[in-house]
Amino acid sequence: MITIDGLTKVFPRGYRALDDISLICKPGTVTGFLGPNGAGKTTAMRILTGLTLPTSGTATIGGHRYADIPNPGRHVGVLLDASAQHAGRTGREVLTLGAKTMGLPSSRVDEMLKLVSLSDTEAKRRVRNYSLGMRQRLGIAHALLGDPQVLILDEPANGLDPAGIHWMRGLLRSYAERGGTVLLSSHLLHEVEVIADEMVVIGQGRVVAQGTKAELLQTAGTFVRSADDAALADALRAGGITVDAAANGLRTDAEPTVVGQTALQAGIALVELRPADGAGLEEMFLQLTAETQREGSIA
Repeated sequence: MITIDGLTKVFPRGYRALDDISLICKPGTVTGFLGPNGAGKTTAMRILTGLTLPTSGTATIGGHRYADIPNPGRHVGVLLDASAQHAGRTGREVLTLGAKTMGLPSSRVDEMLKLVSLSDTEAKRRVRNYSLGMRQRLGIAHALLGDPQVLILDEPANGLDPAGIHWMRGLLRSYAERGGTVLLSSHLLHEVEVIADEMVVIGQGRVVAQGTKAELLQTAGTFVRSADDAALADALRAGGITVDAAANGLRTDAEPTVVGQTALQAGIALVELRPADGAGLEEMFLQLTAETQREGSIA
């Protein structure tokens, strides 16, 4: 189990990367850690794995700080940067050194190469000659090398082609089904929502939403698009209904039937009216993290 409690990180000159965040990742589940680039996901993971010290709060794995876990690679698999591997070594050498450090038999290297579909020829190539997708596969192999109970992966799908992403999802799903704990970060909602049991959304260093997909969708409300969104928004607000701008339409907490009746009474033709679904979840994500999107708020 991963437990983050009241975690805050303030860097020099007052930059607050994390602001009192808390989350729990349980065994047998995949937790998606979502947020725009720069939201604080990597900082939280670096603190969790002992690479950065927190200003306050705690981050533990199985009740222990990462630095206090003996032979941590046997208990926690970590992939924070697939390009941080020694460029002059071959893929096989990277895994062999990892196996020796953890006290594992050399046969484990072959098992992992097969698991991540790196051929013998590819395993003999220098890492500097690997594509980003191949480095991701090697990084995942290294994270799984010690057969850990916990996986902490930062943007593991970067550089993978569609087939590689499908493979990774199956691998992580099967790992969780065997009782493993997975914390998976991404700035891409769709990449995570198809696999995650729980989702934690972070923006500007703060947790802005968390729960299952169904729980998050309960807060996403109804999406509506009409011939005159401005007039519809006024009509809804006149009826005491909260309305927010969404991509190409409006989002409200009211039921679709209420929105439809309001539009009918106001004489406004509807183009689209639906309960929140996958697209609604994306709209909610963009709204929750709008202040940290480089492109600005979605209107």
